[in-house]
Amino acid sequence: MLPNVTFTYPMKKFLSLICFLLASSICRAQPDTVRVGSYVISVHDINFHEKEYTARFWIWFVYSNPKLDFTQQLDIPNSKSVEQAFPIKDSLEGKAWVMMKMKAVMKEKWNVSDFPFDSQHLNIHVENSQYDTSSLIFKPDTAGSRFDPEEAIDGWKIKNFRVSTHLKKYETGFGDSRPGHGSQIFSSFQVEMDLERDAIGLFMKIFVGMYISFLIAFLSFAPKPHELDPRFGLPVGGLFAAVGNKYIIDSILPESSTFTLVDTLHTLTFMAIFSMLVVSAICIRLHDKGKISASERLNKTGFGFILAMYLFFNILFVSIAVLN
Repeated sequence: MLPNVTFTYPMKKFLSLICFLLASSICRAQPDTVRVGSYVISVHDINFHEKEYTARFWIWFVYSNPKLDFTQQLDIPNSKSVEQAFPIKDSLEGKAWVMMKMKAVMKEKWNVSDFPFDSQHLNIHVENSQYDTSSLIFKPDTAGSRFDPEEAIDGWKIKNFRVSTHLKKYETGFGDSRPGHGSQIFSSFQVEMDLERDAIGLFMKIFVGMYISFLIAFLSFAPKPHELDPRFGLPVGGLFAAVGNKYIIDSILPESSTFTLVDTLHTLTFMAIFSMLVVSAICIRLHDKGKISASERLNKTGFGFILAMYLFFNILFVSIAVLN
């Protein structure tokens, strides 16, 4: 049996103070949970060369902490510029409710290795610029978050749209040099979607110049092996046309250290045209030595071999890009 202990008034006051401080510290340790969702209106102005795109979307927040003001504290870290319009403030089930219409120019590292059969993953990060996870935690409104199917991007299909929350750690105290403040963690709300391109028409538009260049060069097999001007003039003209076509395509793509499908197909074309020049040079050499039959046989063999190899590798690399 526990002994009967009687507390004096000062002791009771002291214990009450201790309980109050403990309760206060527990309450302060609980961050405010903010329910956040988004409705994506459109994604447009996709610019590969400038590594950006523009997104228009509604975003809303439902929370209890009166210190939060998302009209002033909203931050989109992976954006170039943000415009905010039509902020709406109201209450919902006893909590603050804020909704805003946003227009953001987003930074993006485009994956163009399989261009134009590429697919892209877009990700919009949203944070509160003032409060870290000790004061604020986002909870995604998955039921209400959508994208507008009527505003689908021309030439693209939007798939796997989803919203989620993550923790973003910044390895800095932002000027706070006190021990234990060397890093900060913020709650991050993310809007993600995958884009897949309808690429057949675009493929024909951007590569038709390259294939016409190859066909122009390929006409060099038609004249007799000893006819110097057409045997060399046509491939050289086709080569310059293919180089020009590649410069045009490269002007719309970001710089990339990887060997893309565009690089691969143009390299095949350059090698095929160079092979035509080599065959023509050997044919003319054989003809000058009086080996006319051998010159004609090499011309026919070169014609079939270069055409077969060019078609085979084009189909191979395009098929790999489509299946990726």
